[in-house]
Amino acid sequence: MRVLIVDDDFYSRSFLEYILHPYAACDVAENGEEAVMAFQRALKDQKPYDLVCMDLRMPEIDGSEAMREIRDVEKDHGIDKGSRAKIIITSVLEDAEDTHNAMFLGEAMAFLQKPIEEKALLTELKRLGLVTEH
Repeated sequence: MRVLIVDDDFYSRSFLEYILHPYAACDVAENGEEAVMAFQRALKDQKPYDLVCMDLRMPEIDGSEAMREIRDVEKDHGIDKGSRAKIIITSVLEDAEDTHNAMFLGEAMAFLQKPIEEKALLTELKRLGLVTEH
């Protein structure tokens, strides 16, 4: 499995990478702009990401916009809905409107509130069919 971790906070990125490294090859991006570029590069190299862990509040391009751009990149590459990357929002936000917009407009599959709990993340990975055990 290949994972792109997108968060402007070093500790959040590091913790997610620590949890995920036994299950996946992890790349990181510090903002939405870097995330979209990394996602495009992975598709170009024919090494697509299976999962994107996306923070919502970041500089440059925020998480909601980055998710919409990632979905546009997938459409441009002819990737059907069943084959697209899974996106898990990882955020401190409790704002219902921001969460709703990210889930539906960005087509995220899950929302995990920070601080992320390892068990909750692994449960989501199993639910999404990305890991078979935890």
